[in-house]
Amino acid sequence: MTASSSARRSETTRAFDAAVIGGGLVGSWTAFFLARRGVRVALLEKGAVGAQSSGVNFGNLRLQGRHPTQFPLSLRAHAIWEQLEQLVGEDCEFAATGHLYLAFDEAESEKLEAHARAGESHGLAIERLDGAAACRRWPWLAPVVRAATWSARDATANPRLVTPVVARAAARLGASVIQNCRVVAVDRAHGGFRLATDSGLTVAAPQIVNAAGAWAVDIARCFGETAPLFAAGPPQFVTEPLPYRIVPSVQTVDGSVICRQVPRGNVIVAGYPRTASDPVANRAPVPPQKTLSTMAHLRRLVPSLAAARVIRVWSGIEGYLPDMLPVIGPSATTPGLFHAFGLCGHGFQIGPGVGAALSDLIVDGRTETPLDACSIARFQRPVVPDEKWTREFDSEAIRTGP
Repeated sequence: MTASSSARRSETTRAFDAAVIGGGLVGSWTAFFLARRGVRVALLEKGAVGAQSSGVNFGNLRLQGRHPTQFPLSLRAHAIWEQLEQLVGEDCEFAATGHLYLAFDEAESEKLEAHARAGESHGLAIERLDGAAACRRWPWLAPVVRAATWSARDATANPRLVTPVVARAAARLGASVIQNCRVVAVDRAHGGFRLATDSGLTVAAPQIVNAAGAWAVDIARCFGETAPLFAAGPPQFVTEPLPYRIVPSVQTVDGSVICRQVPRGNVIVAGYPRTASDPVANRAPVPPQKTLSTMAHLRRLVPSLAAARVIRVWSGIEGYLPDMLPVIGPSATTPGLFHAFGLCGHGFQIGPGVGAALSDLIVDGRTETPLDACSIARFQRPVVPDEKWTREFDSEAIRTGP
């Protein structure tokens, strides 16, 4: 980490009980839950809260298809999403749309069944349908569908709205939300930490949370830790407004199509593979061919969208790890340091649960939400890449990865 070349204001030091580095959704929820428990907390964001991947993702609050170790965290998060308006004062377009998971062949149908059994083992209600039944129930589907599973509890929300709303709610509870304030150095001092920023502010706190997204490894390295984090982008597109027909959030097992339609009529579309992004230049370009190929996959699945016109494309800078599991929990080297990064494209749904679990660890010293699989200590040994790692990223993203 290096200091900014911008002109510094007069030096100021402020002391807090805890400091959170990174004003994305995870950092904002962490600040919210800490402030709710009476902790004097500072939330430090290098730009505007929610301006990175937290504000540009697909907006899926998907319970289906989770890694088996992630269900307790995901279910805890979902219970918070279902109380969103009561907690933060706005619903942020939260809607229990349900999630429709689709398979095109026998092998994918077997994956659907495995995901369904895993969800059911944690209490998630899953309905199974063959292709013909799915097409009768959702007649906009093409008969290419072989099998489907349906989870009615799954939901969506507007990512552009949520993080600023949560950060404002945290501020009302007493959190200090400090934007346009990049942390440039982190040091141990007087049994705690000192965070120097490019604004001239120095923050002192006995406990800190590293929720810096794709930039988080820079902070971990200050304390002798690392992880094979790499940045990639989830290209997404939105169509012109069309008659509202597609109520559920839709995803194919092969990831070629992820789509949902908002009540205004626009269809939001995404699909694998993810593409390369550049956290240094802060750029996440969308190759034109990616838009064309994903829309072709969408036409195959939903023929009525064959003439739909794309009116905007975008992507973001997300942090991924080869085993497609996040880093969440205490540092393996430094008491008082907690990590929450590498959410692997799943951070929007699990974000509230991560913030709640971190507040448990900081205030109570323990949490009932299992996090062992997310320990940063696992990278002290070679980690086997998940099969999704090669399937969900294009060659350029993998080339620039670990």
